Amino acid sequence: MMRTAEGRWYEGLIYEMMIEVASDCDLIKGVVRKGADAPYVRQKISQDQNGTFYSNYGDIKVRGNGQDLAEVDFLLVDRENTVAFGEIVTSPTDLKEFEQEIIFKKRLIGYLFGQPIVPFILVSSVDISRNSIIQRLMKEPDSVLITTASCEEIKSVLNPREIRYRPRKPIAHPKLLHLADIRQKRPFDYRQLHDERKDRLLEQMAAGVPLEALTGPDEIPPIVKKIVFGALYPPSIRLLCQRTEVTMKGEVLTFEDIMKDFSKVILAVNLPDCRPILYFRSKKKKEYYKMVPSKNGGFKYESRRTPHMAGFFLWLEGTKPSLGTQMTKTLLRYFVEHPPSPRGKK
Repeated sequence: MMRTAEGRWYEGLIYEMMIEVASDCDLIKGVVRKGADAPYVRQKISQDQNGTFYSNYGDIKVRGNGQDLAEVDFLLVDRENTVAFGEIVTSPTDLKEFEQEIIFKKRLIGYLFGQPIVPFILVSSVDISRNSIIQRLMKEPDSVLITTASCEEIKSVLNPREIRYRPRKPIAHPKLLHLADIRQKRPFDYRQLHDERKDRLLEQMAAGVPLEALTGPDEIPPIVKKIVFGALYPPSIRLLCQRTEVTMKGEVLTFEDIMKDFSKVILAVNLPDCRPILYFRSKKKKEYYKMVPSKNGGFKYESRRTPHMAGFFLWLEGTKPSLGTQMTKTLLRYFVEHPPSPRGKK
C-alpha cells in the first residue's frame, strides 16, 4: 500500500520484463544486473570512488569523489556496445525536476562511455505522453516512451495467497551483464574536475564576467553539478546575516544564533542554474541543515544531510573555513543579491 514500495515493485517488474525482451531480441547485447541479481556488496563509501558502482541494495549508481551523482533504474547495451539507460515512473508529478535530471544523466553517461548520443527509455505506469516536458525529452535522438497498464491494474491479477517471500540467488542468464563488464572510456577524478570548475568560476568573477556567462561551454567536462566554495570565517557569517536572511521554522537566525548552534557554514552553488545553497553544521548532532533560497528572498531550511549520505557528508566534513569577507561579498553579489532566473531550477 505504500507508494515507495509500489514504485520499487513496479521498477523490479519492468527490469524482469526487460530481461525477457532481451532474450528474444538480437539488437540487445545485454541488461545490467541489479537488485537481487546484482552481486551482494557491503562496501564502505570512500572519497576515492569515481565511476559506476552497485549500492548495498543492488541499485546502479554513478559516484564522484564518493558521492552519488546519479542513479539509473536500468542499463542496456546494444549489439554495437552503445550504452542506453532507462527511467521508470509511476506518477506525473515533479516532471520539471525530472527533465533536468535526465539531461544531466545523458551528459554524464555520454561522457563516461564516449557517446555523443545516449539512448533513453522512459517507462511509465501513467499516461504522460501529452505532457510538454515529456514531449521535449522524446524529441531528443533515440528516446522512447513506453506506457504500461497502471499499477492498480497490474496488482489486480495478483492473488495475495500466492505471494510468498522466496529469497533466491542471482539468476544465471546469458544476457545479464555485471557493471564491470561495461568499460568506461573516460575514467575521471571528480574532485579534480570540481576544483577546476571552481577555480574557473572564481577567475571569471574576479574579472567581472556577467552571471549568465559563468556556465558557458568550455573545455572542462560538464559533469560537475555542485560547487562547494568553502566554509565561511566568522566575519563572513556576520556579513551573510547583514546581507540576507536565513530562517528556520519561520524564525530569522541572527549571527549570535548561528555561532551558538552551528560550528560551520558552507556556501555552495548548484550548476548549471547557479542556485546558491548553505549548509549549517549542527553542534548538537552529526548533521548539516540544508538552506535553500526562499520565494520571498533570503534562505530557508529545506532538509538535513546526515552520515547516511556518506560521500557528500564526508565532503562537507572535510570542508574547512576559507572564505573571507571580500570573497563572500563577491559570491553573495553574484548568487544571492542578483539570483539567477528560476528557469532550470532543481
